[in-house]
Parts: sequence; C-alpha cells; structure tokens
Amino acid sequence: MMTTYHGLIENVGGARRFSFGFTLPLLLLAAWCASAIGQQAVGQETPADASQTPADASQTPADTSRGDQMIAAYFAAETAKLRDACLEDIQSLDDWKQKREVLRGQLMEMLSLDPPPEKTPLHAQITGAVNQPTFRVENLHFQSRPGLYVTGNLYIPKGLKKPAPTILYVCGHARVKQDGVSYGNKVHYQHHGVWFAEHGYVCLMIDTLQLGEIEGVHHGTYNQNMWWWLDRGYTSAGVEAWNCIRALDYLETRKEVDAQRFGVTGRSGGGAYSWWTAALDERIRCAVPVAGITDLQNYVVDGCVEGHCDCMFMVNTHRWDYAQVAALVAPRPLLISNSDRDSIFPLDGVVRVHKRVRKIYELYGKPENLALQITAGPHKDTQELRVHAFRWFNHFLKNDDDLIRKPAEPAFEPEQLRVFHELPKDSVNAKIQETFVAAAAPALPANADHWQVMRDDWLAKLRQKSFAGWPQDAEPVVLREVVSVVKQGVRLRAYDFESQTHIKLRLYVLQGAQNKQPKIAVLNLLDEAGWREFLETWRVAFADVLADEAAAAPDAAAFQSQQAMLQTQPWAMAYLAPRGVGPTRWNTSERKQTQHRRRFYLLGQSLAGMQIWDARRGVQALSKVAGLQDAKVWLQAHGEMAGEALYVSLFEPQVQRLDLYDLPTSHRDGPHLLNVRRFFDLPQTVALAAEHTAVVIYTPDAAPWKYAQEVQSALKWPARQLRLRRLPEPAGE
Repeated sequence: MMTTYHGLIENVGGARRFSFGFTLPLLLLAAWCASAIGQQAVGQETPADASQTPADASQTPADTSRGDQMIAAYFAAETAKLRDACLEDIQSLDDWKQKREVLRGQLMEMLSLDPPPEKTPLHAQITGAVNQPTFRVENLHFQSRPGLYVTGNLYIPKGLKKPAPTILYVCGHARVKQDGVSYGNKVHYQHHGVWFAEHGYVCLMIDTLQLGEIEGVHHGTYNQNMWWWLDRGYTSAGVEAWNCIRALDYLETRKEVDAQRFGVTGRSGGGAYSWWTAALDERIRCAVPVAGITDLQNYVVDGCVEGHCDCMFMVNTHRWDYAQVAALVAPRPLLISNSDRDSIFPLDGVVRVHKRVRKIYELYGKPENLALQITAGPHKDTQELRVHAFRWFNHFLKNDDDLIRKPAEPAFEPEQLRVFHELPKDSVNAKIQETFVAAAAPALPANADHWQVMRDDWLAKLRQKSFAGWPQDAEPVVLREVVSVVKQGVRLRAYDFESQTHIKLRLYVLQGAQNKQPKIAVLNLLDEAGWREFLETWRVAFADVLADEAAAAPDAAAFQSQQAMLQTQPWAMAYLAPRGVGPTRWNTSERKQTQHRRRFYLLGQSLAGMQIWDARRGVQALSKVAGLQDAKVWLQAHGEMAGEALYVSLFEPQVQRLDLYDLPTSHRDGPHLLNVRRFFDLPQTVALAAEHTAVVIYTPDAAPWKYAQEVQSALKWPARQLRLRRLPEPAGE
C-alpha cells in the first residue's frame, strides 16, 4: 500500500543527489534501503565533495571552448532575428501611427512603469541659491514618489521678460564625492547648465539615482548579483525615466518656464535617459541624446553590454532592438550625437540606429528633423559634441542660427551646488528597487471556476512576459544516437539533439541491460554539481564514453548503488545538462558568467527561461528514445533546477511526477525569469504544477508551501498531487 500525506511533512530515507529520491511503496523502499546499506545509496545523504577530486584534475582549467563557441553563435543568431524584425512591419505612416502608442505602452512596461506610478505631490523645496552676473542657480529637491528624492540645480537667466525655453539636462556616470560627501553628478556636468543659462535658457540639471547626493543602486545585475530584478521586471533605467518625467512636472510649475519649448539632453547614462524621456513624454519638443544608444549587435555580439550598468537597459520583454526606442521620438527634432572612437557606443551601431529611424521621419515628411552628428574622440564630454547640441536647440527652440561664440565652462565649487546638508531620514532612494515594481501577492481561488480563470491568466502571462523568447516555430526534436554500450550489467545510450538553432545538447539514458521496456523514465535536470556527480558515478564503468568531459574522480560506491537499482527495478535514468552546464559550460570567470546572463535579458530572455526550454526539449527527446515511448516520465532536480522543472511540467503534459530537492521558496532566490513576480511566486507555481502533475517536495519546512496546500485542499485535489517530505539529517549533524 502506498502511504500518502497531505498538509504535513513525511519523513523518508535520504538520497544522494540524482541517485534516487522517489517514493516507493513502503515495504519496497525498506527492502531497497536495506540492500543498499554500505553502498552509499538511498539510505544517506552524501553531497559531492570537490576536495576529493585529484589535485591534478582540480588544477586543470576547464576547457570551455565548446560552450563559448556555441553561445557566441547563439547570441549572434538571436540578435539578427531582432535586428531584422525591427520596424520592418512599418510600410506607411498609417502603419506607424496605429502602432506607435502600442509601442510606447510596451516601453513603459519594459521600463518598470506599467501601470504608471501615481503622480503624487512633488513636495519641491529650494534649499539655497547661488548668483552670477547673468543668472542664478537654485538648489532644490522634489520627490518623484514618496521618499524618492531627486536633487537638482535650476539655472535661471536674469532679466527674463517672458517664459524661456527650458532644457532638462540628465547626467551621466560621474562621481563627485569629497570627504565622504556625495555632491551628485550634476556638479560634474554644471558647465552645460551654465552655458544654457547664459544663452537664455532655463536648465534643470538633476542627479541620478546611483551618483546623486543620496546614493542608490544602478548596478543590480552588473555586479551586485541582484538577478531578482528580472523577476520583478525592474530596471534602474525606469527610476531614471520616472524622475525625468516628474522633473518636467516640476518645471511646469515654474513661471520662468515655457512648457511648450522643452528640450532634453545628456551624455552617456544621461544620453540613455534622454532617449527614455523623449520616447515616453511628448512634452519634449527637441532632443539631443549624446552617446546614449546603440543597437543589439554592439551590446550583445560585440560585447558593449560589459561596459554598461543596468540603467542603460530596459527589461526587453517585447524583444525590441533599440531603433524602436529612437523611433518613438519622431517626428520631433532629434539629433543623435556620438564620437567616432567611443568604445561602448561604437560608431557602426549608432549609424545603424540612425538609418532605421530615418525611415520613420521620412514617412512623416520630416527628414530635416533628424540628424546624426559624429565628432572625433573617445567616450568623453567634448566641446565638439556640445557645440552642435547647442546649435540644434537654438534652431528648434529659439529659431536662432547664430554662431556659437562662447564655450561651456564650469563656474561653481561643489559645495555651492549642494542641496542637502543633512540627508532626509525618510529617503527610499537606497532601497527603491524593493518597491518600485510591486511583487504580486495572489489571493486564494474562491472556487474551481475562479482557479481556472487565475490559472489561464497566469499561463498566458508566462508565455507573453516571461517566455516570449522561446522559439515560436520549433521543429520536432530529432535524436541522433551517438553511443550505445553495455558494461557491468548497465546499458548506456547517448543521444544528441538540437534544442534550438546553435544549442546542441546530449541526453544520456541508463537502464539495466536486461530491462528492455522500463515502466518509468526519470529525467534528471543537472546543474554543475549534478553534472559533476553524474561523471563521478558513471565514469566507473563508462570512462571511455565520458573521456571528453571534465575531469572527475570516479565514485565506486555511488556507481554500485545505481548499478544495483537499475538491475533490479524497471526504471530508466536519464540525464540532461541544459545550456551553460557541463558539456556546454562557457567561460567560467565571474565576469563572463554575469555578462552572458545579461546578454540573455537584453534579448528578451533569461538564462533560466532558456534552460527550461532545453528541459522541455529534453522531455520531448526522452519520449522518442527506443523502448521508452510508453514509459511514465518523471523529472527530478535540485535547487534552482528544481524550480525550472516546475515550469517544464506546466508546458509538457507528459510529465507525470516531479521530485524536487532544495526548491527555493521564492524566485528571489532563483530561478530568475523575466517579470514572473509581477504575477506570482514559486508557491503559486507549485499549485499550477500540482493540478496535473504529482509534485513531491523534499523540505524540512512546510510553511512556504502553504498557498499550494490550501489550493489543493480547497479544490479537493487528490492527496498524491502535492506531498512534502523530510529527508533525514546527514550523519554527524
């Protein structure tokens, strides 16, 4: 008799990772555990110990050339798809006008601004002022959201007879910090504000989130390991865009400002924020983004992503190339400005962006409103870049084509432009990433009909917002058998298949040599630790087959346990390492690992999301293996891979059971999928999976899974659909 549990945790025998962690009828389980005593099998938890690897193997650098070549080709192909689709469906002005607001809404979403935040009171305050003969500067702050302070300097010409054209200057990455006091990057770029004020413009220069007087965080995925930003659909670019929009709101309250003549400019990071602001807010009548944009070819393929922080990028849910951002400025005057030796905004990509956007301006009959300026120089705020920007604004905002006779020069010491002498205690700047995009907190379904609505909505959102980067026209999996060999009573077969273009993976299948028709086929989704244990276990008998893989010390005890199990039970054990793991692992340096993960999200994907696709293809492949077509398919995984297995089961109905070890209790700890926490979190994923797939979670704590258990109880699902089980503590603990 099978013993089942519901609403509590069951104690069961332990398992070596990927050995055998499944529930058996209790007598069979007891017999199996007894037979395995002394063989390091099901009866004890034995994590792999890398320290046992021979010294010469551990010191040999891993050869990642296979994975490096594979992922480079993949990124190039995916980038080409997005490039070729960019604006290609726009053939007429009517086409563009019908699509423009849809695109603007998508950009709002990808900048963490959907739904738009409430425009709460700004609570603007002027904390000081500095005078010059021809202008004055007001040091001020406002709150773009409660507690989200924006510090700035407002440059105002003296003697204004009427409201003046007004420039919002948004600053790039420049730190001005003395004796532990951050004065903000507005101080570094002050010469721009000085020039505008001396030439009849009001100019508001605002600090950025990371480099302002109140220092926040831009570098969440760049070097802070905050991959959960992707789960929230959060990017620091969204904060900068929102601060700029609210800066325009503030400027509209000033009598000195002509709100019909707004311009925006900035360089580097400020160039990017100029793009966001001009694309989203049509109050901007003229824009000059300087060194703030290029295309995905430069970012992803040529590697420029590695020089940029998160504030430069949207969460690319809708899989854009960056010319689509620029096109949203049309037909308003737009000068794209760059230097010819800028290593992080290369000239070729900037030219490609301009070429694609020119098409939209021509549809409007306004080609003269778009220009491309290229000057000599590196990634630097040069005088040549400034002069053309000044002339562009003069022409379009003042109808003035006179020569520029005076350079832009700084006029103030940092202390003179300081806004806060004591930072506000209610500031949320340093932790705005926690609240800028709310995490969903789904309620329990009221009944089965309500659950069906919730489930269908969640699955649709997953397809649209988290997995839009999956192939839309995938061919059926084609298996190529590369190994079939029997040793020591175990048959090993290996099959190569293509998960998608350029992603070639290998599926290993093991079964007892006399077991021709296994009743259950268990697919193990491997992370790096699991891959190492796979090699340690099976190298004992199949060293020649696995000779090309990474060095690993054979583990005779683990092999004997698996050998005995496969020779006595009607099961097949299959193993799949998805992209980036084991055979296809790429450069192992922390920097490359990080930047490749960022490349995925620039392409509207995530590494975990595409590994889920690989696992789906692995399930499809397993069902085509000779002798396994009628076998029940189970999945087993640890850690983040356990979370990925949950999602595989949602889209592969042939998966009948999941055995999940060390499953994270929230996506904050992985796996990281675009936007997923805007809809739900892992407890809800468990409920989705448990409706149609038996889910067994090995955990010491039932509390995190209360939501799934309550759904199970409310909807009267069979107890076997969700079970929580406790593994014993390892010996000595």
